Amino acid sequence: MRQACDASLARLGVDTIDLYYQHRVDPKVPIEETVGAMADLVKAGKVRCLGLSEAAPATIRRAHAVHPIAALQTEYSLWTRDPEAEILATCRELGVGFVAYSPLGRGFLTGRFKRPEDLPADDWRRNNPRFQGNNFARNLDLVERIERWSRGRACAPAQTARAWLLAKNPDVVPIPGAKHRARLTENAGAVDLRLSPADVDELDRLAPPGVAAGLRYPEAGMAVVNG
Repeated sequence: MRQACDASLARLGVDTIDLYYQHRVDPKVPIEETVGAMADLVKAGKVRCLGLSEAAPATIRRAHAVHPIAALQTEYSLWTRDPEAEILATCRELGVGFVAYSPLGRGFLTGRFKRPEDLPADDWRRNNPRFQGNNFARNLDLVERIERWSRGRACAPAQTARAWLLAKNPDVVPIPGAKHRARLTENAGAVDLRLSPADVDELDRLAPPGVAAGLRYPEAGMAVVNG
């Protein structure tokens, strides 16, 4: 952990990292040991705040008992609503911020992909179970429902997905990707899309928990998600 931090500081050319994440919980190392080492980085002035990624509620509690955890980063979107079961409540109880990555379902919720072949040949998502075979077709049905809902409100489905997340959870910080200026503009536009409680309820019915077909990652990837 110390070596990785020092290497990051050197690459970034800074003296302190504002928020330092452990991006996957190491099952071979007690979380108390890892967070203890991260806390030493705070004491040394190299890091200001600590974060975890894809950590289970029990792990978050154990980590937080060693040193305050500022943020948890976990996948959360209209097609990945797993955090609603326990994780969000745990974070709110402990005062841990929640950062939602892949709020657009790895791009699927934008409506850009109508068939697996729409993905570039070297795109890693071709290996993602949700983008394969029958799973793709079933998930496309979900996207089409969201597209129809969005057309009725003159907005893009990606804006709907982000606006739903913000309206349902004002304390959640989504981090959508933006490789292109047009996507950045579209992302920003979601802030102006105001959804009523009735809108949120309707989208909840269109995309209930567990609606997505397929695992979030291939089996090897799911094996390193802290359950």
